[in-house]
Amino acid sequence: MEDNKGYVRTNTDENGIGTIEFYHPQSNSLPGEILSKIAKTITEASLNKEIKVIVLKSAGNRTFCAGASFDELVQIENIKSGIEFFSGFANVINSCRKCTKIIIGRVQGKAVGGGVGIASAVDYCFATQHASIKLSELALGIGPFVVGPAVKRKVGLSAMSALAINADKWFDANWGLQKGLYSEIFQDNESMDKAIDELAFKLSKSHQESTKKLKKVFWKGTEHWEELLSKRAKISGELILSEFSKNAIKKIQNK
Repeated sequence: MEDNKGYVRTNTDENGIGTIEFYHPQSNSLPGEILSKIAKTITEASLNKEIKVIVLKSAGNRTFCAGASFDELVQIENIKSGIEFFSGFANVINSCRKCTKIIIGRVQGKAVGGGVGIASAVDYCFATQHASIKLSELALGIGPFVVGPAVKRKVGLSAMSALAINADKWFDANWGLQKGLYSEIFQDNESMDKAIDELAFKLSKSHQESTKKLKKVFWKGTEHWEELLSKRAKISGELILSEFSKNAIKKIQNK
């Protein structure tokens, strides 16, 4: 993918630390092509014996991920394309769930919707003080149906409900830390990246069979998510076709 359309890139260093970076010029929003590439890249990294631990990050300084691409959302005209688009988020979450390697998340700034889902699907999430979160889906006439299971698993039903119901509110990074979305938060990117490097290096030297078994323990009880998230994608795919959703998206785009 060209940079003006976004990209997903992988780099593996000599210690077996595989870094997956995604980017989109519209605040790291997620069109279908990038979602597909992220899921595929995580799966490939899981199978790559040279990679011992994965760092998942986005490019830029202040926005981790703006969620679903509004340009694509507004173009969905039938249930088939709706399901296909929201299945992209399901595939990313399931690729994290099934990955045999520990995934470290790096959230340098705001995360919206699907971005919160990605932060919830990693195994250990670092963030900066700028990493506010918002589940804006209800304001768009849908709901966080696909990312909801991942968010609920990480922060609990009460916190997930607060995010889902108060869809216009930004919850700050300290709230995310208190609820368990973030493992650690830092004042700036530099101090966060130093801590990420240190943990990633430690994990790269860990017994790989141990980390693989730990992943299974962490995700126990989610074996049905392939079917669950598929059903959730269908719900969102149907709701996005409503006039309410179309008008809500256009209103935000015209701001």
